[in-house]
Amino acid sequence: MRSHLPALFVFVCALAAAQAEPGLAGFASVHEAVAAAKGAPVFLPAGEWRVSEPVVFRGAGGGLHGPGTLIQENPDAPILRIDGAENVRIEGITLCRPPDTDAAAPGILVENARDIVIRGVTVRGNRAREGAVEVRDSVGCRIEDCEILDYKRVAVDDRTGPSEIHYGYAFKCIDGTGIIARGVEDLSIVNNRVVERRLMPTREMKEQHGLGNLTEGKHPTKPGDLAQGVVERGHVNNWHQGSAILVTDPEKSRFIRVTGNYIENAAQGIDLHCDHAVVTGNTVNRGMMGIKMTHGCRNLIVSDNLLSRIDLWGILMNPGAASHAAEPAAEGREARPANVDGGTVIANNIITDYGYGNEYWNWGGATDDQGGSYALAFYEGQLPENPPLRDVIVTGNMVYDTGRDGVPEDGKIATPAPRYQWAVYIGAWGKKDKCPTCPQGLRFSNNLFHPGTQGVSNIPLEP
Repeated sequence: MRSHLPALFVFVCALAAAQAEPGLAGFASVHEAVAAAKGAPVFLPAGEWRVSEPVVFRGAGGGLHGPGTLIQENPDAPILRIDGAENVRIEGITLCRPPDTDAAAPGILVENARDIVIRGVTVRGNRAREGAVEVRDSVGCRIEDCEILDYKRVAVDDRTGPSEIHYGYAFKCIDGTGIIARGVEDLSIVNNRVVERRLMPTREMKEQHGLGNLTEGKHPTKPGDLAQGVVERGHVNNWHQGSAILVTDPEKSRFIRVTGNYIENAAQGIDLHCDHAVVTGNTVNRGMMGIKMTHGCRNLIVSDNLLSRIDLWGILMNPGAASHAAEPAAEGREARPANVDGGTVIANNIITDYGYGNEYWNWGGATDDQGGSYALAFYEGQLPENPPLRDVIVTGNMVYDTGRDGVPEDGKIATPAPRYQWAVYIGAWGKKDKCPTCPQGLRFSNNLFHPGTQGVSNIPLEP
């Protein structure tokens, strides 16, 4: 007779281990259970667990996993905080706030940490300008297989004060970001789903909330060199702010992987201010921008992404105000290495259904000449002192004019003109006779670009 004792022994050992794992039994709160676990993972059983202070992880090891839901009732506090910790794992749980609550804090906040794993977590209705998941000044973190739903709110983008000398004004906006990373190294953002279904950039939403209208900031309005005509007009068009995924702090963030994510209804799908990044296999479905690289992005691979129903720029690369050349040491300041844009490969991406998103009416559709609507755009620097964008290979990409296949309009099938001026734009912001910091060394090969209303590109594309 065949013995079943080995299988029974394994089952009993596994059951004993599960029973020994720290949980909430015997504790007055999740906080107490986490503190008592002393670096062991804590199981969060099914059900709703309400908190008014963040659940905090410090030290080495530990974490929280299970089918349970944490509801943060304090809008000014994160739900989870991982502070100065290492080897913490957060898996499977759901984090949210009470319905119809705007917040002023991240859902998960990771700071000064190492080797943190956030996997299979749902963050629902965080509704803050801060990130639903936010990682700051950390190394070796992984955000994988998570779902972030309805992360935006109506807010004020305050660009007044000493740190905003180039702008100097404030305006009402939709704002919020799914995943934010600042000052990070060796970061993976893989196979997540970041979706907004509540706040859409429609005409009705703009009128309801006065989006784009100037308002009072914390400091008096004092327009800077990037605020031409804003005060006179009394409004801005870029009132849809935030990103689904943002990696920033360009002089510190490097070795980043953004792969396999699905993004829907973003302002900026993937917003990068970093070096040494691989951005591949992502889908951005509806957005003001698909993928943006600025403020010092060097040595990136951007490949095999699908960007659909984008309304302003499918892929944008330009030197932002934070970019600068290498600087020698000066009185009271150490030498700084260069923070420049370029050395990048953009390959095998598809941009399709361009102009058929939620906010084409606010961009290309707002003017007879379609404004600055370009599927791929490579601009000069924001400021005269920004070093130019240099050395970009653009190969194997497709810009597909969906309208030429026929689009239903008023019960009939129409073949409207493309909703972009050029498939590719290279040059200055606005109409200028001179462009001393225009892009240099761009190389194009094996692309298929359907012409826009004014052609394939505004200048000949160099092979």
